[in-house]
Amino acid sequence: MKATVAVSLLAAAAVHAHALPNVEKREGGIDGEYLNTTVLNFALTLEHLENNFYQTALAQYSQEDFVAAGLPVWARGRFVEIGKHEQIHVDTLKSVLGAAATQPCTYEFPMTDAKSFAALSGILEGVGTSAYAGAAQYLSSKDALNAAAVILSTEARHAAWVESAVRKENPWSGAFDTALTPNEVYTLASAFIKACPESNPPLPFKAFPALALGKGQPGSTVSVTTADSSSGQHYVAFFSGLETKFAPVQDGKVTIPAGLFGTVYAVLTNSDSAAKDENTLAGPAILSFAYNSRGEYIHQQ
Repeated sequence: MKATVAVSLLAAAAVHAHALPNVEKREGGIDGEYLNTTVLNFALTLEHLENNFYQTALAQYSQEDFVAAGLPVWARGRFVEIGKHEQIHVDTLKSVLGAAATQPCTYEFPMTDAKSFAALSGILEGVGTSAYAGAAQYLSSKDALNAAAVILSTEARHAAWVESAVRKENPWSGAFDTALTPNEVYTLASAFIKACPESNPPLPFKAFPALALGKGQPGSTVSVTTADSSSGQHYVAFFSGLETKFAPVQDGKVTIPAGLFGTVYAVLTNSDSAAKDENTLAGPAILSFAYNSRGEYIHQQ
């Protein structure tokens, strides 16, 4: 189950983050001048991660491994194509940034076979789509915005293909993708980053503590696990497309709101009405509520 893979790896991952200023999110602007170079280097950081992910996995798993895992015989060839796309994205961003381009880090991906690789591919492509959707607003250069837009659409095509053609689940979560802030994306990416060159330009983002929610469908009550130790009433904000739903945490549990489908991101916050970086305590966690073309949940074991 994709949700299980995502929640467990993000909860267990050691988070590596620069202790740098927060980036304000969703409702309001960013403090200080947000340079195109910073945004593009942030994008390049993610593209380096995806590029390494495909290079590593495709060198590790053969065509026979894919077939043995129950994946379509043509799946590996398409994943090879996606890997080439990610390399082109890296090369394109490096050519734009020149000497200012950030260098690849060392990574660790929780893959055990071709099937878990496919599940993680869907997660990374979805996060990539949300990252570009959230960061594009900070680009002032029309050329940079255009480049981000066409990469975003390609990442979304990747995600849709993996989820529908390969994993036989829903290719989208609704009428809109979910935009994530740089801090939220950095938190998710940091789970896979083990070390980076000291020469890399620092990014003005931070990673939040990990958040994990127990297994369950919308309408069910699940456990909330986090390293955050702050006091007071806490809430979980669930992001899906342009909508945010809030639910109170009571006795270490939360009831997942009804009406959520596909990929949903959740953060722990101390507000019941506004989800901003300044009041985010942990997360995001990635949840997956698979559904069929009739809008019925696919109950996975």
